[in-house]
Amino acid sequence: MRQVINSESPTLISLQTSLDPWRRHLVLIVFTVAAAATRGASTHTTAASSAPSAATESPSPAAASFLRARCTTTLYPALCYDSLLPYASEVHESPARLAHVAADVAAARLRALSARVKDILRHGGGGTDPDPAEGGGGGRPSSETAALRDCASTISAAASLARQSSAELTKLEPDLDAAAGTTSPASSWSSSAAGGGGMSSSRQARWEVSNAKTWLSAVMANEGTCADGLVEAGAAAASSPAGKEVTAGVATVKQYTSNALALVNGIPL
Repeated sequence: MRQVINSESPTLISLQTSLDPWRRHLVLIVFTVAAAATRGASTHTTAASSAPSAATESPSPAAASFLRARCTTTLYPALCYDSLLPYASEVHESPARLAHVAADVAAARLRALSARVKDILRHGGGGTDPDPAEGGGGGRPSSETAALRDCASTISAAASLARQSSAELTKLEPDLDAAAGTTSPASSWSSSAAGGGGMSSSRQARWEVSNAKTWLSAVMANEGTCADGLVEAGAAAASSPAGKEVTAGVATVKQYTSNALALVNGIPL
């Protein structure tokens, strides 16, 4: 049997031992940098996944003009134009596709708000009401916390409804094209069969628009429920840092939802 021999001299071993603290320090630095990079990548991935993909090229003048004209029909035309301009080249000057993208953008905003409310709750936002039996601490969740929990639930449901509306609108353009006897250039859209199980293309299109309107209207109702709940929780809840942040967030997403609904209402049938 061969004997394994340590080829390092005692002097080298001693030198390595003396460098161990420096090595440990270097390893700590490496892990710290790696962790920071991982967190940055995670944040970037989350932000990227929260919104529909935007076109990389600048929109043509015609596409930008079409978008501006359609946005004038909304309550918040500047927000409409700025938020949808990155996707103008994908729209192909189609009112149906524009409404679909607007619903997608609203859904992304709602998902981000829902995640933020849940993050506030995880970090103790809202606190608890004092429990006299326990000396003033460790009581039931405060009215603010209860309102924030309701917001987390209703906004999450609103995001799902906005996604449903967006999905319904992806079926719309083929039906409109079939009803008009034309072919859409947007070949990436759903190729749902014209007729929808015996239903004419025009009737199918009206049905899809009606569904999208209904779900977006429900989104706005959920947004209102969240805002009303914070008001009903009392002045302290509405004026707290968490309450103010969530109230402002709801006011913003309501504008995106309102714009999406207006663009759906403007789809010619």
